[in-house]
Amino acid sequence: MIGIFGGSFDPVHHGHLRIALDAQEALQLDQVRLVPLGHAVHRAQPRASAQQRLAMLRCALGDHPRLFADDREIRRGGSSYMVDTLESLHAELPQQPLCLLLGGDAFNGFTRWRNPQRILELASILVMQRPATALPPDADLQQLVNAHHCADITRFKAIRSGAILFHSVTQLDISSSDIRQRIAMGKDPAFLLPAPVIDYIRQHRLYR
Repeated sequence: MIGIFGGSFDPVHHGHLRIALDAQEALQLDQVRLVPLGHAVHRAQPRASAQQRLAMLRCALGDHPRLFADDREIRRGGSSYMVDTLESLHAELPQQPLCLLLGGDAFNGFTRWRNPQRILELASILVMQRPATALPPDADLQQLVNAHHCADITRFKAIRSGAILFHSVTQLDISSSDIRQRIAMGKDPAFLLPAPVIDYIRQHRLYR
């Protein structure tokens, strides 16, 4: 099973990397592909360019044996929708089960994504959340969870697609927006993100 973790990664930080590794270890995923956003649809565009964010992600991951940067949204061009990304991966790896890794906030808006039912036909979903986190009072989301919820990791891994599992992961209180603000104010972002990423940001004078 391959994990798919999308995000702006503007810039990538230890919070992103830790939960990706938590998910990989919990499910014993063959790999986790971190997919930087190509072109945002319903929010402001990232500050760093797509190529810069991809480069920072590659700096952060280095030669980790299970975490990889996947540039398919950038290469595809146009608006980035996760359903298109999963379709592409499914066509490329038809025998490999896919697991979409979502933070709790992202999952709370999942029913408003493009074609959520098709996403669940292509992949299962691991919701990475803080312990004892409750769903928002959203009838559509609750109905979706009732239809697809799986409470057991072993059973979740045996289901090829369409299952939703909630799993607690390490939550580091780090945000890309806070890092960008610190850099803009001339503060040192050390220990919030990998040193090679900090070096890249300084070299390219990003977020000033």
